[in-house]
Amino acid sequence: MTDLHFIRLTLHLDELGRWAAGRDRGWAGRGVRQTFDEGRALHHLLAETFGQGVLQPFRLFPMAGGERGSLYAYATADAAALTETARACAMPEIEAVVDLDRIQGKPMPGHWTAGRRFGFDVRVRPVRRISRPLPRADGDAFAPGAELDAFLVEALRRFPEGARDEAMLRAGRSREAVYADWLAEQIGAAAQLEAGTRLAGFERRRLARTGRAPEGPDAILHGTLVITDPEAFTALLARGLGRHRAYGYGMLLLRPPGRDG
Repeated sequence: MTDLHFIRLTLHLDELGRWAAGRDRGWAGRGVRQTFDEGRALHHLLAETFGQGVLQPFRLFPMAGGERGSLYAYATADAAALTETARACAMPEIEAVVDLDRIQGKPMPGHWTAGRRFGFDVRVRPVRRISRPLPRADGDAFAPGAELDAFLVEALRRFPEGARDEAMLRAGRSREAVYADWLAEQIGAAAQLEAGTRLAGFERRRLARTGRAPEGPDAILHGTLVITDPEAFTALLARGLGRHRAYGYGMLLLRPPGRDG
């Protein structure tokens, strides 16, 4: 199996905004509902600098003050190869955004052991595409193919009569519980989640996509997993979890078991 590397970039976030607005980009804040989608800007920046899908999945952590940030990603190329590619191919203005002299990386383990436990931290967009219409509160319906919050999908199916949030809580189906089950589905046979997966952060975020601005859940989940299929686990790390993996979601960060926060 191809070696996997854990990469860190230092980014100048104010320059990222200027770079995104510096060309005729519909996603740079002047397009759909004036939405600036940081994940989409990073998707294009990374593709233009290192190649399509090379640094993916990824996750951005802004530093104190918000002027700079650390972007972490999994890649099959090491830090030296990434630096060489960027030096040869990146447009000059990208050097104001990415500190090419400070690309760091380490190799991930080449083999995992079934039964090994890890804590995890993952940012996801827990959504489902529906295959049949679902009634809306306003009497209309969501059309087949719509991408909806996984919590909303379950609530609409279980309690079509209304008062869904309260009914879901009475049924023991909190947003945290629904998202934990969704996450277990995404992980599949690679690992098993232990009880206690926690919703550590949640907001609703609007994305900028071509001709539309879908709004949906942006969740951070913490918990503990046990590896059940080592090869599938390596593939899971490299692929990421859920939808929108190319835009800053789905990177599974590992922690020592028992660590939280």
